Amino acid sequence: MFRAVSALSALLLAAAILYTGNGLQFTLLPVRADLENFATPLIGVIMAAYYAGFIAGCRLTPKFIKSVGYIRTFVALASTASASALAHALIVDITAWIILRAISGLCFAGLAMVLESWINERVTNENRGQVLSIYRIVDLLALTVGNALLATASPAEFHLFAFVSILVSLALVPVALTQSVAPKPLVTARLNIKNLFTISPVAAAGVLMVGLANAAFWSVGPIFVQRLNYGPDVIATFMSAVIIGAAITQWPLGWVSDKYDRRIIIAAAGIGAAAAAFGLAEFGGVSRTYLLIFASLLGSVMIPMFGLSVAHANDLAEPGTSVETNGGLLLLHGCGSVAGALLGASLMSIFGPSSLFVYIGGVYIFLSAFCLYRITRRSAVAGAEKTPFAPVPRGAGPTIFEISQDEDETETTGGA
Repeated sequence: MFRAVSALSALLLAAAILYTGNGLQFTLLPVRADLENFATPLIGVIMAAYYAGFIAGCRLTPKFIKSVGYIRTFVALASTASASALAHALIVDITAWIILRAISGLCFAGLAMVLESWINERVTNENRGQVLSIYRIVDLLALTVGNALLATASPAEFHLFAFVSILVSLALVPVALTQSVAPKPLVTARLNIKNLFTISPVAAAGVLMVGLANAAFWSVGPIFVQRLNYGPDVIATFMSAVIIGAAITQWPLGWVSDKYDRRIIIAAAGIGAAAAAFGLAEFGGVSRTYLLIFASLLGSVMIPMFGLSVAHANDLAEPGTSVETNGGLLLLHGCGSVAGALLGASLMSIFGPSSLFVYIGGVYIFLSAFCLYRITRRSAVAGAEKTPFAPVPRGAGPTIFEISQDEDETETTGGA
């Protein structure tokens, strides 16, 4: 185990630096956009552009890798993402920010694909779960640090954008100098998105609704705190509390779901997420203590939901179809995220800041009700037939997809 992690240390370091920069940028942009008096629905469009770019990046990056290889692709995408971060500070314009955010999404999809394909190639079936859990810990810690960096300078100034650019640029160094052998060429597999709803209605609907709810939070959650007249330090602490809450419960929830019907765990987590969201809507403005308590509770059940849904789908999928299954789920999640960012911002604009968490709570109540309904329609998967729970990174996953030209099908791309 130690040797496997040591061999991947350069890639894990690159991931830590890269995700720290992305975490800071995710929180910084909506805060700065609000300071610039951009209309809240338009902020939602800016943030939704990231997820649209991410979907495009999943289609285009395999072509880049096949043409110029992993390292050159990583260098090109990281350089572009770094320049995009700086351009946000130089060109403060809604249209420009929408384009730049889409470019960022495309770049980070490709960067995640390179890192995760590389890591998956270098591990074995015996240590894959342990190594990916370490990768997940690196991801969460980096996001926490990235959010905390918001308090180091004024969001209205240039410094934080420069910091994002510096971090993304520095992520190039470990990859450029790594002695780890690059992965084999990507392999593709064809899948039918509609078939996911037949295989597992709960998982398919789950990842879609998680996208609808969670993307709304990541897109305008910082604005909610800002509208309550809290400063950048509280915004940073709020976003970090959500991630820390997820880090604490990710494995316990996964372990419990391995022992019992995952649909019950998803339904219970959904009720918990709804309760925490309603708590934020009602008490977030009362005090900083309430704000942070409910934020950590929300993160503890909201962020693991995607991994729980993916695990449930793999319990039911045919052996050898994990690439197709996970790729389709990521596509559904991406589509839900685009819509969620737009919906969350629009509702906040019309009904006020608290409506964001009323919306998120409503989505998770619906998901929980659907899970309970499905429990009455299909028996639980036997414990011996379950796929062990594995956490899935927030930005992407070990499996990356491409959208094909066929009407009802997609192609999905994963590491060999």
